[in-house]
Amino acid sequence: MKKSSHLIFVAVASSLLLCVLAAGASAQINPRMPSQSSDDLKERLYAQFNDYRKSLNPEERRFAYPAAKDYLRRFGGDNDSNAKDVQKFIADYERAASYLDVFAAYTAKNYAKAFELGRPHLKNDPDDFSVLSTLTEAGYENAVAGNATLNEETIGYARRAIKLLEGGKLTRPDPFKNMDMARGFLNSTLAWFVKDQFPVEAAAAFLKAAQSDSPYHTDPSIYHRMGVAILKGEFAQVSAEYNEKFGGKPASAEQKALLDKLGHLVERTIDAYARAVALSTRPEQQEARTKILAQLTALYKNFHNDSDAGLNDLIASVLSKPMP
Repeated sequence: MKKSSHLIFVAVASSLLLCVLAAGASAQINPRMPSQSSDDLKERLYAQFNDYRKSLNPEERRFAYPAAKDYLRRFGGDNDSNAKDVQKFIADYERAASYLDVFAAYTAKNYAKAFELGRPHLKNDPDDFSVLSTLTEAGYENAVAGNATLNEETIGYARRAIKLLEGGKLTRPDPFKNMDMARGFLNSTLAWFVKDQFPVEAAAAFLKAAQSDSPYHTDPSIYHRMGVAILKGEFAQVSAEYNEKFGGKPASAEQKALLDKLGHLVERTIDAYARAVALSTRPEQQEARTKILAQLTALYKNFHNDSDAGLNDLIASVLSKPMP
């Protein structure tokens, strides 16, 4: 920012006035020691940086970073409280600027560029929730567009972001509106990516998305996919274990415990499908609702002696009950 010319005039006039006063003084003025001058410069530079940082004028605030760099170049070696304050400002500023570059690439739908910029950022700051989340969004949209090249990396970023979220140490959910939106999106996205390869993990993530106070709580696709993941994952595993251990053998306490576990998994699956049907109320959802209802009916009858008695009542009341 250019300084006004009247400041130069004031400086010159002040110098002339000091000369006149010095010439007329009867006593000699002691010269200032170099260290004293250095301390004054240090104080002035820090004050200038602080003024820029706290200014309400955006045009002035943008000078805070170069002022901080100048201060650090001259006095960063002092490592006092002011130097540490300046160092933290620079680190926060550069971190934010790097994130904005990643976000700009994402909003421009240049997902490969977003990842290219995000990788070195995360190498320096592996727990940056904003960058991890933005890259998860970019990777998801990249995959939906038909490009799977970033899928594995995206899964890793989603898992890391969820771990930070569940750690309870986050104070800001950026880039999301709130923590529940972050929880819903990150878990539903992770589940979407791993539903075929890791269905047990997917079912757990879909459940967390469904339990969040967000639009994912009322998204029928979340419940349908959760039901599918339960069947493909834990139900298939426990069913295979049951057949191997107890198929054609006498009843036992261990056999009953595993059978009860299978029954609970079936109950969860039917409940998830029923919620998907009950939540599919919009006209554009009716085709999907018809398909899910057919799947639910077959599943329900398979575990209710080939009868669908009680199914309509279940669908009508399922949203008023907690998930099993």
